[in-house]
Amino acid sequence: MSKAPLTKAEIRRRRKRNAIIVRCVLGLILILLIYLVVFLITQKLLPIIKGQNETTAATTLAIPESSTEETTEAQNVVGDRKDELLAQADLLAAGYDYDAAIDLLKSFDDYENYPDMKEAVAGYEGQKAACVPVDVTKVPHIFYHSLINDPDRVFDGDSDEHGYNVYMTTIEEFDKITQTMYDEGYVFVRLRDLVIETKDENGDVHYEPNNQLMLPAGKKAVVISVDDLSYYHYMDDDGFPKKLVVDANGKVKCLVVKDDGTELIGDFDVVPRLNSFLEEHPDGAYKGARGLIAMTGYDGVFGYRTDSDYRDRLALQADQQEWLDRHPDFDFDAEVEQAKIVAEAIKESGWEFASHTWGHINVTNADLDRIMRDHEKWKENVENIVGHTDTIIFAFGADIGSWTNYTADNEKYTYLRGQGFHFFCNVDSSPFWVQITDDYVRQGRRNLDGYLMYKSMTVDNNLEDLFHVEDVFDPVRPTPISYE
Repeated sequence: MSKAPLTKAEIRRRRKRNAIIVRCVLGLILILLIYLVVFLITQKLLPIIKGQNETTAATTLAIPESSTEETTEAQNVVGDRKDELLAQADLLAAGYDYDAAIDLLKSFDDYENYPDMKEAVAGYEGQKAACVPVDVTKVPHIFYHSLINDPDRVFDGDSDEHGYNVYMTTIEEFDKITQTMYDEGYVFVRLRDLVIETKDENGDVHYEPNNQLMLPAGKKAVVISVDDLSYYHYMDDDGFPKKLVVDANGKVKCLVVKDDGTELIGDFDVVPRLNSFLEEHPDGAYKGARGLIAMTGYDGVFGYRTDSDYRDRLALQADQQEWLDRHPDFDFDAEVEQAKIVAEAIKESGWEFASHTWGHINVTNADLDRIMRDHEKWKENVENIVGHTDTIIFAFGADIGSWTNYTADNEKYTYLRGQGFHFFCNVDSSPFWVQITDDYVRQGRRNLDGYLMYKSMTVDNNLEDLFHVEDVFDPVRPTPISYE
């Protein structure tokens, strides 16, 4: 039995239903395809994304750790630098250079943020404010020759014993004097610290008393000098240093040769011995001051045979010729170069040089021509090593004038001033003697030697303002002691 043909309405309904079914199937397939694509993409990228996240996380964790280490290290560097500056400032302030100490600390970055630095500055300002001016017209000047470090070799009864006993000081006496004067409040200052130096429009130098030389109450200024730091030939066999040398630390020391030939390097004379003392007692010197070294030249300097007579073999004294005979390998140029090294090290340690005349001449008795010839030799044989100086310390304590002021009609003064000398020192037994004029500065010196100590101890107590002689006088000295 055959089916009845579909009507047009049924055909349209059936086509519409089939189209709906097809669209649904296609939609379902499309959804499945989209899901599949998304799944595949997700599975491929997830390890990459995960790896990136792990790297980022690791980096994020590492940054704080690295920053902490770097920050700590930076803080340590800052702390070390701060501590270093505080130590340097303390050393400057100990030497009464409060302004330099304050400026040093204030130069530190973020100084205001460090209470310990601000407290130190406040302390320095208070110390500075408590200082009082020094009366520069009443400052004593003491001086020594080379120190006796081997009394058995010096006080042996030979022809040199008397001179050593009169003019020199033993190491034991020097140490006691230095310590006693330090305990009594004495502070070493430079001779030039006593004045203010200015130059006019013509370049001429002028002087006036330095009323701004300030020290704490109870401290007393003193100038020191050393004569004849040459180690003359006559001293060769008496235990004095052979020469000055510079050690591995750049410090000036003495070379001493003992009787058995043993060589020693150490503090066997004034310069290195006082340097060592003041390194331990920086408050014993004003702004790193040391003293003046009065140099002759006829036997060379510092134990080096640097005078041109040794080179030229002319006008040699018997002891000079004898020394050359014992040293056939003598090299003049090398001696000069070594002496220059020592001179620079001496200056770097705070000492200054002065002329003592080349030939240790008596300027009172010498005529102008003799003084001029002598000074030319000093310039040729000493100034070439130690440099120019504006200070002359007269040998024998002599002077080119009386206690009254130098004047323009004094030809010796006119010549020496024309050679650049503005500071002049003689020997005077007074506790202090200072003369400050517009043109020059003049000071008397006191010899702390065997003669003056013995005289002070037995006759006039002349040194009692400095120390008690009985407490320092070395009993190994032969007595009595007189110039005769």
